[in-house]
Formats: sequence, structure tokens, C-alpha cells
Amino acid sequence: MLKKFYPIICITIMILTIVPYSYAERIRDLVTIQGVRDNALVGYGIVVGLDGTGDQTSQTPFTIQSITNMLSQLGITVPTGSNMQLKNVAAVMVTAKLPPYARVGQQIDVIVSSLGNAKSLRGGTLIMTPLKGADNQIYAIAQGNLFIGGMGASGGGSSITVNQTSGATIPGGAIIERELSTRLDEQDIIHLHLNQFDFTRALKISEAINKLQKNTAVAMDGITVSVKMPKENQERVKLLSRIQNLEIGTTPISAKVVINTRTGVVVMNQKVQLDNCAVAHGNLSVVINNNLKVNQPNTPLAGGETAVVPETQITIEQDSGALHKVAPGTNLSQVIKSLNVLGANPTELMSILEALKKAGCLHAALETI
Repeated sequence: MLKKFYPIICITIMILTIVPYSYAERIRDLVTIQGVRDNALVGYGIVVGLDGTGDQTSQTPFTIQSITNMLSQLGITVPTGSNMQLKNVAAVMVTAKLPPYARVGQQIDVIVSSLGNAKSLRGGTLIMTPLKGADNQIYAIAQGNLFIGGMGASGGGSSITVNQTSGATIPGGAIIERELSTRLDEQDIIHLHLNQFDFTRALKISEAINKLQKNTAVAMDGITVSVKMPKENQERVKLLSRIQNLEIGTTPISAKVVINTRTGVVVMNQKVQLDNCAVAHGNLSVVINNNLKVNQPNTPLAGGETAVVPETQITIEQDSGALHKVAPGTNLSQVIKSLNVLGANPTELMSILEALKKAGCLHAALETI
């Protein structure tokens, strides 16, 4: 039997060509306001009403313990040593985000994820679950019917699952019970934090704000812009609204090539440039030749046993690689054309880009994710 195993990697290359054009960036898309952010909430809960797809209680004892505690709070005492088989119950973790300025009585979405070995949460209902913040205080209560986008079916020893059935959402499934203090009216100065570190962009933002209202903004560094606030709360809201909608001109970007080592995606921006260079590359393959040989005794009375003995031969083959000249490229289309001449696959392209960078031919920063 001849088997050939080649190192095959299914990789997609995406090289995005961006045609330069003039556009303005809004400050609301570039910054966040210090203190105005979401806060994570988490809770442990129980989902009931499953159609025999819940946790196997013999393997998840915490599910039994949770049910026992819940029933005791409802005035029901479970005898010690009871062997409860709860196929319609699953232990879950419930997560949500508490938005800024959220008020008591508002509803927020929650995400429910199976904690044990439940096969599916479809058709289940989340029992009242307190959601706590990092300070261990309860900020919301979650409860409701689960919404699941996936589905699964099984029969005759076979099963099929489409999407995820051990996770679900409850739109508006939690009610806020405690407010988180976010008091901008008590701050004389607020800070705008840039989403990306950039001295030029921080300076442009401060200049745009000062054109709106003189001596108001100062660029403290490449990530923070401080803004003086009026005394009246209504004026603060008006100023922040105007600042968010201010537009600034485009800022220069650094040449960068981003490589996703897990998926093989390669993305480069329009500032990437190449110098003259030469590149040679070849393919490496491993060939495994596996032959099965039957070994049996010469005579029936010899007392031996028939055995199958594998004979394996491993060889390594390497294709010869020619030396290719890579022409200089001053724009993205020329760079793409020069790299396409090499005819390299995605895996080779990653190594070639790294070698070009070390040789000083690639004028861009390499970043792997």
C-alpha cells in the first residue's frame, strides 16, 4: 500500500488593496471617555425544562448540590443520600454587560453557557440568577426562556449538530437592580482615551476641540487628551456631544504587514514598500511508503502463528527553487505584483516576508496575531 502524506495547510491569503481617498474621521470613532464604559457581570444559575439533554448528575455533583440548595430555599427538604437523576436540569454560567448610566429597572441581554456536560440547552428556562460585578455586589437579576441558534439530532448511534447548542442568549433577560455611579458632573476635567496610540492624532483632536472652544483641550500624550468641563451639567452634555461629532483630517499611518499564523491570512496596508532583492524558495514533501507483509510458518505443525509485518520507507523530497528578482514597489499594487511573481503559497509567503524584513528590503513593520 502506498501512502503519501504531504504537509497540507488550508490557508487563505487576503491582500486588501485600498484606493486612497480623502475622508474625515469623527472623534466619536477614535476615542472613549474615561469612566464611561461597560462593566462585566457574572452569575451561576440553573436551567430547567430540558428534554432529557441536561447534565449527567453522576458526573456533575455541583448540579445536584445546586438543586438541593434551591429546593431548600423554597421550603422543600431533600432527604440525605437521595439519588436524584435530573436529566432535564443543567448548571450554567450567566454573563452580561452593565452599560454606563444604566438605571434600575432597565433590561439588558444575557449569555447563558453550559457548565457541565449537558448535550443541549434547547427549550430550557433560566431560573432567577443574581449577576454580580467585580466588587461582589449584585447589580442585576436574570431569568427567562433561552434562545438558541443551533440545533442537533441523534439516532441509531449517529448524531449531527449545527452551530452551538450548549450556549444560548436571553434578549432583555436581566433586570438592573443596582446603579453604578458614573458622575461626570463632579469632574472638572475629563480624559479622552484614543483607541490607538498616535501622537499626531491626539494633537489633531485637541486642536479640533480648541477650535470649537478655546483653551479647552490638551494632548497629554499619544493616548490621552484632557478636556476642561463647564460647571453646569447641561453644558457638559452639550460640549461632549459637539466634541464627539467633530471631524479631523486623516492622519498618516505606519507601514505594517499583519500575519495571522493560525489561519494564514496576510494583510498589508497601502504604505508598504519594497526594495530590489532576490528570493529563492522550494517545496519540501515527505513520502511514506507503507507495505504490509504476511509472515506465516512453513508447515502447519511448526507451532508458529501467522503475523502481518509492516515495512515502512520514509523519503524526503525537495523541489529545486529558482532565484527570482523582486522588483521595487512604491505602492501597494506594485508590491502585490512583485510578490505574485514568486508564486509562493501562503506558508512560504510568511517566511519570505520575514526574510525580506531582515534583509532590509521590506519597509514595513511585521506583526503576528
